[in-house]
Amino acid sequence: MDTGLAALVVAFIIAILFVLFAVYLLRNTVNLVQQGFVGVTTRLGEFRAIHEPGLAIIAPFIDKLVAVDMREYPRPGDRQEVITKDNVVVSVNATIFTQVVDAKQALFSIANFDIAIDALARTALRSVIGTLSLDEALSERERINVDVQEQMEAVTDKWGIRINRIEIVEITPPPQILQALALQKQADQEKRAKILQSEGLQQSAVNVADGNRQAAIKNAEGERQSAILRAEGNRQAAILEAEGRAQAIATVYGAITAAAPDPTLVAILQLDTLSKFAASPNTKIVIPAESAALLGAVQAIQSVLAQVPGVEAAASGT
Repeated sequence: MDTGLAALVVAFIIAILFVLFAVYLLRNTVNLVQQGFVGVTTRLGEFRAIHEPGLAIIAPFIDKLVAVDMREYPRPGDRQEVITKDNVVVSVNATIFTQVVDAKQALFSIANFDIAIDALARTALRSVIGTLSLDEALSERERINVDVQEQMEAVTDKWGIRINRIEIVEITPPPQILQALALQKQADQEKRAKILQSEGLQQSAVNVADGNRQAAIKNAEGERQSAILRAEGNRQAAILEAEGRAQAIATVYGAITAAAPDPTLVAILQLDTLSKFAASPNTKIVIPAESAALLGAVQAIQSVLAQVPGVEAAASGT
């Protein structure tokens, strides 16, 4: 019975070993490639085939399947010190987005493309930022991204790796440079504020002067229009006054002509006028000669003058 039990134990152990071997054989024969990966098969160390995502069957013991990630992969770079063109040491950090496009080249053309890409990124950053001044490095990040990507793609293309994009995360100058930049920024802001204030004052003065000029023009136009209207009014008044006088003279003349006065009536009218002169406080009266010659009017004039003491009478032409 002891011999039978020993044989049974040996048989059980052999069965377990057989099952384990079968599982190991199955595991090395049937492989599952996940979505986003490809499987690279080598036979006795030599490239054989590339398997797309899904089930991959390989020969056990002689074939080997290596899964390669074909997805885009962000590689956060370590912070490094870089010297700019104007000899300022800045701390730079960048993120590189890479993607394997040729799994065969990525496995067999470079020993470890992860380490190679990191080292290449450091070299490219130093090379690009070394050609820029501090101000350019701080203000032209997009240019740095493009230049670094171009330099890296010239090398990674033969590795079967594509550089999709590069993002500069941070560019930090030394603290004393940051303080100087802050002071410069403050000075620039104060300068702009003073310029804007002076431009505002200038514009205000221009507006005030323009307003005064427009007001002066309007006032001058108003005065001119007023003077024109006054002149027109005076002219119309003078015309109307002259027309009135002309009509009055014409009316008087017409009336006199229609009455047909004789010399006696004229002399009487003249004497009446002279009597009015005599009533005034004048000391001298001038009498027309033709009045003295009418109908013996001299005697009448003398009697009038006799009534006015201290008055001298002079007849023109006598």
